[in-house]
Parts: sequence; structure tokens; C-alpha cells
Amino acid sequence: MGTLKLRRRRTALAAGLATLAMAVGLAAVPAQALDKTKYIALGDSYAAGQGAGPYLDACYRSENAYSELAADAKAIKLVRNAACSGTTTQDVVNTQLRQLNKSTELVTITAGGNNLKFADIVTTCGAAVLDPTVAPLCAKASSDAAAQIASGQLAGDVASMVQRVQAAAPNAKIVVTGYPYLYDPVIPNPADPMSVFIYQAARLADGLNGSITVAAGATGAAYVDVRAAFRGHGINSVTPWINLDLANLGSPDNFHPNAAGYKAYLTALNGAHVYSAR
Repeated sequence: MGTLKLRRRRTALAAGLATLAMAVGLAAVPAQALDKTKYIALGDSYAAGQGAGPYLDACYRSENAYSELAADAKAIKLVRNAACSGTTTQDVVNTQLRQLNKSTELVTITAGGNNLKFADIVTTCGAAVLDPTVAPLCAKASSDAAAQIASGQLAGDVASMVQRVQAAAPNAKIVVTGYPYLYDPVIPNPADPMSVFIYQAARLADGLNGSITVAAGATGAAYVDVRAAFRGHGINSVTPWINLDLANLGSPDNFHPNAAGYKAYLTALNGAHVYSAR
């Protein structure tokens, strides 16, 4: 009987030591290695990282994209930046959702600007400041974009995209971002065509961001506004975070954030705790 009790004590001691050894072993593994959030970035050139270079492919994906910068966070594992320059909300649905599945835990999306052909509008209307013959093209492009915003079409397109993302990644937190002002807003002066152009560009940006905000509210996605993060660093500032090469007005990097601009995106997303541990 005494021998049986001794054996039981030895067995219990061995089990206790084994449990302790396992606990010590697990404690040696960093928590972030076990709990990293599986993250996929979707969207257009602003999500790809265009403007910051160097580029990894024809989609203008850059290691300076905000998603790549977020990958340095201990809580985040960037599975893929699937964003591509020129992408509309429908393009996101058609070409990028295949990257998502039930294991995806976080998705960020920057899209909607190409639905309005925002870059074309800014380029055309900027040219109209110097060449009045271009003004009708600027007016047509601007009115078409304004109609998409006023009618709710853009908000509906963004919402439809988000819903498809939610279906493809049912366990993920979905975050949609806005766009910065390209120029720091100014008070328009009818005698100064440039100030009028900047004012109109800011109003268009507000309409674009407002549509994305409405879509986020309708779908339950989180919305992150980046305009405050870029404040004081528009093209017309001393230290711009938006590219405009006056010697090469045809550069594809024009009207896209530079490396400092994508850090501003990261700042806004971190401020919203998007990349915090789940």
C-alpha cells in the first residue's frame, strides 16, 4: 500500500514537472508569433504605394505602401498587398477577392477614386488653369463625378464592394480609408484661377470621402479619414507629401503620396488602432 502511494506521488510530480516545462517553453515563444493578425490589403494605387517607389511590379506596388509599413508591427502579418494602380471598386471585386478566405483577420481597402476618374479630373482641370480651351473637358469630368456623388452611386459602389469583401472574408475586420487633399485647401479668389482649382479639388475630395464614409456606415466597416494626417503637406506646401513633378507633368507618380505621405496613412491607421493586437 505504501509503495502504491509513493508511485502515485512520483507520477503526480512527473506530470507537474512536464506541465511546468511546457509552460516555460510556451513562455519563451513571443506572444506575437502566436497571435499575429493575418492581414490583406486591397485597393487602388493609393493602397499599392504608387508615388513612393521603388516598384515591385506593373501594379506600382511599393515597399513603402502603408500596408508594407504596417507589416513591421509585431501584431501584424501581411499575407499580401493585392492592390493595383488604376483599380475601381468593381476591379477590386473582380481581381483581388481571391486573396481572401476564412482565415483572413484584417482587410484594408482604399478604392473609389478611380470610379470618379479623380486623377484625370485633377490633371485636366489643372491644365485648364493655364489653357482655357481645356475648360470644357474639366467641366464635363467634374460634373460627371459630382453626379456620381450626389446621386449616391459612388457610395453604393463602395458599399457593394465592401459587402463582397465581407462575404469572402467573413471573420475579418474590414477597414476602408479615405483620401487626402492633394492641395492644402485655400479660400477661392475669382481673380486667381489656381485658388479656384484648389478649392474645387478639395470639394471633390470631400465628396469622395463622404461617399466612402456613408458606405462604411451602411456595411458596418470601419472608416479611417487621412485628411488630418496630411494637413499642411499638400502640393502647395513647403514640405509636400503629394508628388507633382512640374518638369514631367505626365509622370504616373504625380498626385500620389510620396514615402512621407504613406507614413501619414500609417499614422492615421495606427491612430484608429487598426494595427493593434486583436
